Amino acid sequence: MRPLRHPAADDITLQGVLYALADPVRLSIVRRLYEQGTLNCGQSCGDDALPRATLSRHFDQLREAGLVQTERDGVQYLNVLRADELEARFPGLLASVLNAAEREDAPKAGVAPRKTARKLAAKA
Repeated sequence: MRPLRHPAADDITLQGVLYALADPVRLSIVRRLYEQGTLNCGQSCGDDALPRATLSRHFDQLREAGLVQTERDGVQYLNVLRADELEARFPGLLASVLNAAEREDAPKAGVAPRKTARKLAAKA
């Protein structure tokens, strides 16, 4: 089994973070991790039925960009959002992206935006 690569906080790049968050599936995973905390890979994708190989590749990209920390726990991998490290490296970036995603989703769903990113902004 290959080791999981997690960049140091100082090695996280803006380009890598934005590239990883540009994909709607990865953005959805990041939102779910922010809202619910530590999740295994299956829990992180919610109702989206994705092939395991596809889901694995999405987590590889999130991990390599420095957005998530993944640890093996028995037969599963647990993922946690590196929100504090991202906030220290790029203040306000994650909150801005999550707020924008909520605003885009609200008209589609016909409901008011959730308070997900507002919680993150309040922490800053």
